[in-house]
This record gives sequence, structure tokens and C-alpha cells, in this order.
Amino acid sequence: MIQLGAHVDQTDPLAQAREMGATAVQFFLGDPQKWKGPQLDAEWAEALRTEAVEAGVQLWVHAPYVINLASTNNRIRIPSRKLLQQNVHAAAQIGAAGVIVHGGHVTKDDDPSVGFENWRKAVDGLEMACPILIENTAGGANAMARHLERIDQLWSTIESASDSDQVGFCLDTCHAHAGGEELVGLVERIKAITGRIDLVHCNDSRDAFDSGADRHANLGQGQVDPEGLLEVVRLAGSSVVLETPGDAAVHAQEIDYLKEQLA
Repeated sequence: MIQLGAHVDQTDPLAQAREMGATAVQFFLGDPQKWKGPQLDAEWAEALRTEAVEAGVQLWVHAPYVINLASTNNRIRIPSRKLLQQNVHAAAQIGAAGVIVHGGHVTKDDDPSVGFENWRKAVDGLEMACPILIENTAGGANAMARHLERIDQLWSTIESASDSDQVGFCLDTCHAHAGGEELVGLVERIKAITGRIDLVHCNDSRDAFDSGADRHANLGQGQVDPEGLLEVVRLAGSSVVLETPGDAAVHAQEIDYLKEQLA
């Protein structure tokens, strides 16, 4: 059975899971816009780990947005590696299934191959207490994971890193649509490159196809092809997390909708 859930606040993720009828939740372990690492209380972490297992709820951690492992700027790349490592260790403490991190980018004057190699070095240096999932992104001409050819180059580069089998893929439907990738047939095309899809971020898009805009919309209220979106959910064979606007009641309705479509 596919695990269905949504992104929630980190304060009490399991209470929000119960309210939504979710079997998976994703959350940050700190401020996503800052460089400060997670500050976990050991008792809270152990209690969350135990209660999640008892409740049958899968936990996912989203790494901070500031992380850019591809960057050629030492003042960004080096802190990014450190912050990701901190999140990986913290995620392991709570028994998370994985840590999702955006593919990042290089500047317009950089050779993209340097960004791919920076990713390889980052993976090579990580202590994989918990798997990481690279997420496709919506915009940027020099993004590492917007278009399939770049994802192919990224995967080909990092496969020589130690523990590269601990690197998975998170497919965001809004990002794919806004990034210019058709959803119909996308699961097959992605798996031909990565061999896997570990998580789907199931989001509609406020903006048009290939707009490059990362603006999520509620299911059925944006510009994503609804049949293509459902095809991704059905064929990925992975857990599904909503990152759509709204409260638990809204997400509960969307989870029920997905359950009906998957029945």
C-alpha cells in the first residue's frame, strides 16, 4: 500500500498525521531559510521514533532550502555539506526514511560539470546514517536537477561515490511541470536514469508548463495535467507527500481524493 501524507509543522507531526488520516509526514528540523543545524532533544527524538513506528506513520525530513551542494562558492558549498550532514544525523535519530534535498545550481558563468563533481564529493564525504533523496527543481538554466539530461549527468557522476546506493530520488510533480517535463511517461523516463523513485511530492502548479516558477497549488486547482499527475502517483510505487497550501482539513480531502483514485 502506498503511504500518503503531507508536509506538516515539526512541532507535533504525528498529531497532524492523525488529523489528516495520513500514513506519512514530512517536516523540517529547523528553519528552512537559515544555516543553523537541528537542535534535537534526545528524549523527544526517541519518543517520536517510537510513536511513529507504533502509529505506522513514515517520517520524512526536508533539508533547508539554503543548501546548495553544487555551488562553486566555498562560502555556500562547505556550509551546505555541514548542514546536510547535521540533518542526516538528526533524521536518523528520529527514524526518518530519508532526507530530501534540492539539486541546487551553479551560476551562469560556471561549467555545469563542476556542479556535478561537487555533488559527487559531497556524497562521498557524507556519513549516511539516513538516506538522502535528490529532488528535481522547477527553475534555473544552470540547475543540476531541472531537466532529465541534467539529472542523467548528475546520476552518472555521483554513482562512483561511496554509499551512492543510499542516494534516492524525489519526484516533485509541480517542479517537473514548471521545469518543462511532461508528466505522462515521466516515471519511466526518470527510472531509466536513476533506477528508482523513493518519494513523490504530489503538487499542482499555479503557473504554466515550463514557466520555471516553483509555486504549488492544491490538486485540481492549478495547471498540472491531472491525468499525468495521477499517473506519476500510480506508477512511481513510492510514498506520496503533499506540499500543497492549506490546513489539515484541506490535506485530508486531498489524501481522500488520492485514495479514491488509487483504489
